[in-house]
Amino acid sequence: MEEKTVSAAISYRRSIRVYKDEKVDQEIVKQCIKNAVLAPTSSNLQLWEFYHITDVNILNKMKRACLDQNAAKTADQLVVVVTRKDLWKKRRNANINFLKNHYGSKPEDQYSRREKLALNYYKKLIPVVYFDLLGILGWMKYAFFNIVGLFRPVYRQVRHSDLRVVAHKSAGLAAENFMISMAALGYDTCPMEGSDTLRVKRILGLPYGAEINMVIGCGIRDEKGVYGPQFRVPFEEVYHKK
Repeated sequence: MEEKTVSAAISYRRSIRVYKDEKVDQEIVKQCIKNAVLAPTSSNLQLWEFYHITDVNILNKMKRACLDQNAAKTADQLVVVVTRKDLWKKRRNANINFLKNHYGSKPEDQYSRREKLALNYYKKLIPVVYFDLLGILGWMKYAFFNIVGLFRPVYRQVRHSDLRVVAHKSAGLAAENFMISMAALGYDTCPMEGSDTLRVKRILGLPYGAEINMVIGCGIRDEKGVYGPQFRVPFEEVYHKK
């Protein structure tokens, strides 16, 4: 099968609610997930995980957790996109180690100004933004930065709720990478927000700090799987040139 161009894949992609009773190559789905993790992510923290579900027993449990939607019931496989804001320390350390290896074995006092800035971003700034204590520090930081913001531009998304949004935005970008990659290869997907996320977490054995971003059904579209023509509000309503 000839791979579609980006534009053709975007045009081809639809949210497919009914799939044919045909198997999807699991390795292709895995490769599309590898494309997903190449998506841009805030501070390169990559606060995400992807659960590729192929086991029939787990699929059956997931179908019920997805409220028996056709997009889950008829899917050959499911991919669950999970945000892991709770892993910020681990992912921060991974970035620090990567940078140090990239800079070589030279002593830190020989780092260039740019190299020091990059390391200090992860060593000092990321903990200031992400460390919290029952949400209290987040509100204190929010108040402080908004006072500073009276005098100059400043980053304001420092509350627990703000950082959850940041993690979900990055996960959404990765999910789109995955779905466009699938479309490029002639496979179909359906992103589902309608699920019992607590049940999904239990099925997957996820910890308290993990959050479900979306569940994506994967398969080959049935002609009944496209629920009508595609509708978008007029482009002029959403495009604003300044």
